[in-house]
Amino acid sequence: MTTTKGLEGVIATQSAISSIIDDTLTYVGYDIDDLADHASFEEVIYLLWHQRLPKAAELAELKQQLADNMAVPQEVLNHFKAYPIDKVHPMTALRTAVSMLGLYDEKAEDMSEEANYLKAIQLQAKMSTLVTAFARVRKGQEPIAPKNDLSFAANFLYMLNGEVPEAIEEEAFNKALVLHADHELNASTFTARVCVATLSDVYSGVVAAIGALKGPLHGGANEQVMKMLMEIGSVENVDSYINTKLENKEKIMGFGHRVYRKGDPRAKHLREMSQKLTKLRGEEKWYEMSIKIDEIVTCQKNLPPNVDFYSASVYHSLNIDHDLFTPIFAVSRVSGWLAHILEQYSNNRLIRPRAEYIGPGMQKYVPVNER
Repeated sequence: MTTTKGLEGVIATQSAISSIIDDTLTYVGYDIDDLADHASFEEVIYLLWHQRLPKAAELAELKQQLADNMAVPQEVLNHFKAYPIDKVHPMTALRTAVSMLGLYDEKAEDMSEEANYLKAIQLQAKMSTLVTAFARVRKGQEPIAPKNDLSFAANFLYMLNGEVPEAIEEEAFNKALVLHADHELNASTFTARVCVATLSDVYSGVVAAIGALKGPLHGGANEQVMKMLMEIGSVENVDSYINTKLENKEKIMGFGHRVYRKGDPRAKHLREMSQKLTKLRGEEKWYEMSIKIDEIVTCQKNLPPNVDFYSASVYHSLNIDHDLFTPIFAVSRVSGWLAHILEQYSNNRLIRPRAEYIGPGMQKYVPVNER
């Protein structure tokens, strides 16, 4: 029996949802560059769930279904006010809130294909509402209801800040949602598939995935990137800060990737939006600092930036609280989680790998008074 640490390179399942081949990311065969430049997030949701792009009527139907299901039970919103919300990690709050949604869904245990698809619609729609409501309640503000005439991306920013976003802001956030929607068999997606392979319910699968995404080795990197940028403070400080980190063999967050060897294809799209948004805000220093860090780390360590690196300055420029970066990841990635959950149900087999035992050899029990 041979083992591979972290299951690196191990093919664990077959999937028709997304692929990473020769450093190229595709969703159902569509290059991520093509989708990032042209597709709405709603189109990508449909693509991941149906393995094809929607026709106009199908897209309109999906948009309406999402709009109709964005409201969350008042009991869940009240829950945000029932604990010291300013001391709770946003991902902890999101994990618990999604679990609570299952309590108020009469068909939570209905495992029919139709019921599971409806749960997918509801979870995709309500994730935005949960994250924005949490953000507002902890500031002493009331949640804002969505507008039916706004896109998914625009609605999130509207529910967060109470203002209809500018076109460039909507474009940037839509790109971020598209780029984060799915990523083959990453840690949270694998967790979701393992969970529902037991024939547990959709809510359990998504809650399990959120738990995996919460870890800093998976979903928390962009928040750490922004923390680093804040610590550096100015372009003039970049050289000394980064070189000291490298000399001390400290990790620079936002660089390198387990799967990509020549660079994350998603990063360039957010780099472009970072440049535009920071200029719009009159805070070009965040982009300029990022570019300089990128040059140093890529040159000295041959580690190109990943999607987390430039998403930090993009989200900051959209006036999003830094500790909401990972919950926003979930708002997008739940589309992929749900696609994989539905795919797992469609051709299920319990996922039960083996472990190589490395403990002591055979032993005999000794009574406690003789040890």
